[in-house]
Amino acid sequence: MRVYTNLFTKLITPENLFYAWEDFRRDKKKKEDVLIFEKNLESEIFKLHRELKSETYRHSGYVDFYISDPKRRHIHKAIVRDRVLHHAIMSILYPLYDKVFIHNSFSCRIGKGNHKGVGALRSMVQKESKNDTKQVFILKCDIEKFFDSIDHDVLITILKTRIKDEKLMKLLVEVIESFTSGRSTLFERRGVPIGNLTS
Repeated sequence: MRVYTNLFTKLITPENLFYAWEDFRRDKKKKEDVLIFEKNLESEIFKLHRELKSETYRHSGYVDFYISDPKRRHIHKAIVRDRVLHHAIMSILYPLYDKVFIHNSFSCRIGKGNHKGVGALRSMVQKESKNDTKQVFILKCDIEKFFDSIDHDVLITILKTRIKDEKLMKLLVEVIESFTSGRSTLFERRGVPIGNLTS
């Protein structure tokens, strides 16, 4: 298994942070919090860069709300600067992890998505049913409160198997531990927020 070092330096460059900003704002140009951040964009990005470089960055809290899509979901939204950082993290980590995912994992992946997932399912059903001449069964299931049940220690241990960059791991721990769900206990921190790109 390939391990990665010296990623933190690439992540915190002003160039990467400005790239993350452009990626983040693509479909949010008219949102009030995005417009406020954009008003002082350069100073905000350079302030974030300085905090990351000096290792003084702290993740802020979340605003929570509910959506129905169609299932009711409890969303937690970070402030703009934290979401820009999430995009910067993803720009570094996504290429490393995407290649180890199974081919038929379609959610939140570049070049994948719902429509391609439906097409892949259709192809599998056609193949297994011998072009609809044989009955097949499909199991549709969902892990209840999956995001709420993710154990922070287990997640961090998994990340550490590939990432041997202490500064990046410290930052990832800061992001992971910025949120805990109602499934946390005194001894186990659990949960990643639905709504974070990093989740």
